[in-house]
Amino acid sequence: MTPARPLSLCLLILYLTVGSGQDGKFSGPLKPMTFSIYEGQEPSQVIFQFKVNPPAVTFELSGETDDIIKIDSSGLLYYDRALDRETRAIHNLQIAALDAQGAIVEGPVPITIEVKDINDNRPMFSQAKYEGSVRQNSRPGKPFMYVNATDLDDPATPNGQLFYQIVIQLPKIDDVMYFQINNKTGEISLTRQGALELDPAKNPSYSLVVSVKDMGGESENSFSDTASVDITVKENIWKAPDSVEVTENSTNPHPVKVTQVQWNEPGAHYSLVDKETLPRFPFSIDQEGDIYVTQPLDREEKDSYVFYAVAKDEYGKPLSYPLQIHVKVKDINDNPPSCPSAVTVFEVQENEALGSSIGIFTAYDLDEKNTINSILKYKIVEQTPKIPMDGLFLVEEYEGKVQLARQSLKKQDAPQYNLTVEVSDKDFKTLCAVEINVIDINDQIPIFEKSDYGNLTVPEDTAVGSNILTIQATDADEPFTGSSKILYRIIQGDKEERLGIDTDLHTNAGYVIIKKPLDFETAAISKIVVHAENPEPLVSGVTYNASSFATFTLFVTDVNEVPLFSQHVFQAEVAEDVAVGTKVGNVTARDPEGLDIRYSLRGDTRGWLKIDPITGEIFNVAPLDREKESVYHVQVVATEAGGSSLSSTSFFHLTLKDVNDNAPRLARDYTGLFLCYPLSTPGSVVFEATDDDQQPFRGFHFTFALGSESLQNDWEVSKINGTFARLSTKHTDFEEKVYKIPICINDGGRPPLEGTVDLPVTFCTCVEERCFRPAGRQDGMPTVGMAVGILLTIFIVIGIILAVVFIRFKNNKGNDNVENAQASEVKPLRS
Repeated sequence: MTPARPLSLCLLILYLTVGSGQDGKFSGPLKPMTFSIYEGQEPSQVIFQFKVNPPAVTFELSGETDDIIKIDSSGLLYYDRALDRETRAIHNLQIAALDAQGAIVEGPVPITIEVKDINDNRPMFSQAKYEGSVRQNSRPGKPFMYVNATDLDDPATPNGQLFYQIVIQLPKIDDVMYFQINNKTGEISLTRQGALELDPAKNPSYSLVVSVKDMGGESENSFSDTASVDITVKENIWKAPDSVEVTENSTNPHPVKVTQVQWNEPGAHYSLVDKETLPRFPFSIDQEGDIYVTQPLDREEKDSYVFYAVAKDEYGKPLSYPLQIHVKVKDINDNPPSCPSAVTVFEVQENEALGSSIGIFTAYDLDEKNTINSILKYKIVEQTPKIPMDGLFLVEEYEGKVQLARQSLKKQDAPQYNLTVEVSDKDFKTLCAVEINVIDINDQIPIFEKSDYGNLTVPEDTAVGSNILTIQATDADEPFTGSSKILYRIIQGDKEERLGIDTDLHTNAGYVIIKKPLDFETAAISKIVVHAENPEPLVSGVTYNASSFATFTLFVTDVNEVPLFSQHVFQAEVAEDVAVGTKVGNVTARDPEGLDIRYSLRGDTRGWLKIDPITGEIFNVAPLDREKESVYHVQVVATEAGGSSLSSTSFFHLTLKDVNDNAPRLARDYTGLFLCYPLSTPGSVVFEATDDDQQPFRGFHFTFALGSESLQNDWEVSKINGTFARLSTKHTDFEEKVYKIPICINDGGRPPLEGTVDLPVTFCTCVEERCFRPAGRQDGMPTVGMAVGILLTIFIVIGIILAVVFIRFKNNKGNDNVENAQASEVKPLRS
């Protein structure tokens, strides 16, 4: 046997054990085919057995065999060394069948061998060590550097899918990671905590160990590699600038640069955001981060501005938090002092001591407070009139306090002074007007024209508001001022404050009036003392004396008065079912003169009550009924027993509390209920119940039932809600007539009451959904026979009447003929 025979036999055995084509067969005719083979397989593996018919006796293989893929003369396609996907991923071959002379008799056909990947390559970082830098406070999640690794395995399979992670961070403060890595791309960025905590003053650099794994990092058999990363922390230059001062009303050409912001890296896009949404925003920023004021500012219009500077990337996303910019408008002295008003008025009493303060004169300046531009100085430049001399007043230079400077004032010298006050700041002056009125001091007391107004007799029934006496005092101070106005006050003899005194504003006369009803029984004689005083306090050293006091004696005469009830309205409440003779209330009255009183009732229209004439106790003399009167109103009369028999009235309101004494009933007349005859399906009608008793807070809750057990085969009643129910038929076999169905309605009260009502339901023929009853069957409608009889009767009566009239007419005519004949016998003949 030749050496080829053992090889062919071996390949055949391998072919039978492992080989197959794309259609799952191990052999077949020569045709285009594609095979998938894992790389790294052991050599001498059969791929497929091609078969051809004579005259073909052998095969020829060409193409990208790499001297690995071969075919023997029997058509076994095999490889004798392991395939490598990284060397060649696809082998494009051609196979032809040859005859014994080597001529092609079939083919060539294309054969494709795809080498499938296995994980036979480890990932490798492009560098063993990486270096990078990051600014403190950089935006978390924004990459500041990358690491990169490659794997020769197929990236379309897990073998070539890489997974990055940070293995070590040094230093690692409080076990917090300041850095993070995108496990697919290798992008390194700050964590949220790192963006807050990184500080080059504390730790200027950090070291990381980064690993990369294939198989997506999810297999225990994955390969890995590591690299070191050194990161330098740089100071953040994205900081809010210091507060800026801009002088107001600047005449320099605008825009004027006032400050600057700068992002950590070039290429940022800057913008300003107005915090206050002003009608005009006088600032701008260029793409270098320079901030400008675009027009002159006015401090008196707005003294400061607060806005934000924003840095964004090329996609419009913020790179970090906005920076607050504060601009203060610096004041210049561009406003003159202003007077507080057109004329400032002060008052000063005469005889005030030298140096006395008359008032504080305060002007104002719109320039910035507490600066040289708003400090004001005051000076009096003119006084009118100059009586009795000039320079009577002075003003404190900075405080503006106006004082008496030379002597006390007298109103008789001049009742008013006008001052011109100069107010100045460092650049401007303003003249302001001040008016000073001299006020008379209260150095005179009121004096009564007489100290005793004698005796005054007044009946006790004198009407409130009546004027019973006029008193008079005078005051020598300036008229119509607080110093000369007189107020009268009763200081003795009127504890009940039944009297009052009104002052005439023009004459200072006092009118004694009655404020409360007088009472002979409690105060028959009163010694009244009146004090006359001013609303303004007296000056030091002057006091009221006996001249400011007057007296009179008030005699109140007795008048027989009506009895007085203790209340205008008396109220009581009882249950409506109290027994006859029960005390339901009482009233009380007294007579001012102490006479006995007799009580009686008026307006007891239902005759329910009586009153004890002596004690005022009220009793019921008949059953009460809340359903007729829920609140019963009567008048009570109190009459003096003897004498003038004066009387007075009060009211007694008796509220009756409801008891359950009325059975439920139908809410209305239900004679119109009907069902169309004949019934095609069971029908129903709805009805409502009510109760004459007081409705509960939650409304009535009636229960409904049929009033007779014999009806239960034909009817049923069901509750809809507390007051409505439905009566329904149980079948359709009913006659055309009126059925009166007894319904039991229970109110569930305490005690429960039940009423039985008849609910009429008419079965009738319906036309247009209305009950129709033939005329011959309607009550009160005559039949045809009855109508004929009525007509005949009418005709007979008419005939009788005509006959009587005719007979009477004939008789009257006969009488006329006899009379005429008699007349002709006695009448003389004419010649």
